[in-house]
Amino acid sequence: MTALLRNPRFLKECGFLAATVAVLTIAAWLVSGATSGLWALAMGVALIVSFGVFSALRFREIERLTGEIDAVLHQAHPLAFSAYREGDIAVLRNELSKMVARLSRTTDLLASEKQHLADSLADISHQIRTPLTAMNLLIPSIERADDHARRKTLLRELEQLVDHISWLVTTLLKTARADSGALVMEKQQVNAVELFSEACAPLAPALDLHDIALVQSFPKGATPVTFVGDGRWTAEALENIVKNAMEHTPDGGTITLSATEDALATRLTIADTGPGLSPEELPHIFDRFYTRPQNTPAGFGIGLSLAQALLSAQGATLHASNGEHGGARFEITFPKVTV
Repeated sequence: MTALLRNPRFLKECGFLAATVAVLTIAAWLVSGATSGLWALAMGVALIVSFGVFSALRFREIERLTGEIDAVLHQAHPLAFSAYREGDIAVLRNELSKMVARLSRTTDLLASEKQHLADSLADISHQIRTPLTAMNLLIPSIERADDHARRKTLLRELEQLVDHISWLVTTLLKTARADSGALVMEKQQVNAVELFSEACAPLAPALDLHDIALVQSFPKGATPVTFVGDGRWTAEALENIVKNAMEHTPDGGTITLSATEDALATRLTIADTGPGLSPEELPHIFDRFYTRPQNTPAGFGIGLSLAQALLSAQGATLHASNGEHGGARFEITFPKVTV
């Protein structure tokens, strides 16, 4: 109450009310006599008292709200604003609660992103350090090699390591651009048959080397299976998925590519005859730098993560499961209807 009496705005408003009451009392006295003047004075005093009580209650609520805001900002106090009665203070309190809740969520998200960035940098450092260490060991061996064939073999190994690092850096940049929304995705009609051919062409030599059959299955009919998306980036995502299936399919196995289309979506499916996905693998299969237990030593565990990022940027989904007769199964869905 003492602080309220020192508030300049409150004193100014009280002075204005007192002056108004005095003028009205004098006017009523002169016009209608002493009785009217006394009634006007009584009503004016009651108005001033009511204003003072209302202002005191309002000032107390504002002080309490200010204290709670201060506790949230400076003392890391949990978000627990006290209940307020209906009115403009309650409205202000509700809006402040929303703002603090949003800031709290943003802070938690930033902390999570910071930790994710630190983990990603540690993973990237590890992934790059391994081939760099191997390169450092190869260089002295190349320098000491007297035999031409031996030196050529070591140089080929060094070239492969350089290619691996180059691929990793390029893939990480693409993934970062996809995650940040910096990739420009075109909206065009894409033919599924042509897409599969484009995506699998770079893998043909490796498939032949391991005697892995690539089977394409499409519904019979004159109308080709199509979807609306970015053909170039979808082909790259598909190539990464097929490459992952190839790495986990034994020699002599089969990878089946199929496409179906209905009124709701176009679905592209990649199924292999490998060992399939264990329950422990499924929750992490699209995590960055996650490598399956049967993965080849050269794998970085980033191909499926990039594929998911490229497809998500187009509004498509990528789902992993096991086939009915074994083997891993990846399904890409391009929805036609946005709900």
